[in-house]
Amino acid sequence: MFSYIAATVAIVYVNMDRRTFLLASGAAAMIPSRGATTTTVLYGDRSVALDKIQPDPKDLWVRKADLPKINDFEVKPQGACREDLCIPIPKDLTKGEYFNLTGFARKIGEVVVKESNVWSLGEVPVLRGSFTNSRIAPDFAVADRQGKIIHLNDFRGKKVLVVTWASW
Repeated sequence: MFSYIAATVAIVYVNMDRRTFLLASGAAAMIPSRGATTTTVLYGDRSVALDKIQPDPKDLWVRKADLPKINDFEVKPQGACREDLCIPIPKDLTKGEYFNLTGFARKIGEVVVKESNVWSLGEVPVLRGSFTNSRIAPDFAVADRQGKIIHLNDFRGKKVLVVTWASW
């Protein structure tokens, strides 16, 4: 549902000037005055004002410590984790105490809309439950011991035990 709203907001923005858009969306009150370094992140029903971000012209880098209050994820050695879900993250999404929130959003298929100092993030598709409710794993491919590529789809209709291990 949020993806639809974000897309609608983006379409509405194209048809009106910036000031009208900000007033209509209610975001004008959250945008700091000129020269301020505060950034606001909208996620679900939350509005989180951040005063410490790492400047980047195309991505939003937030402190790892701020991530739980934004979207309930936290960075752990096994990846970005929320409850019992952990998503492995490449090393280029972290720099010291900072985490590339928009890079992570692109990785997991989340919608991102930015206007001035306000970033709006859509719902995380994995948490929507589309494939978890069906209990059908998405296809993936791995090499066996002889180097032959095997797809999970090759075993459709059969019971399969998938054992994984990671060194991180």
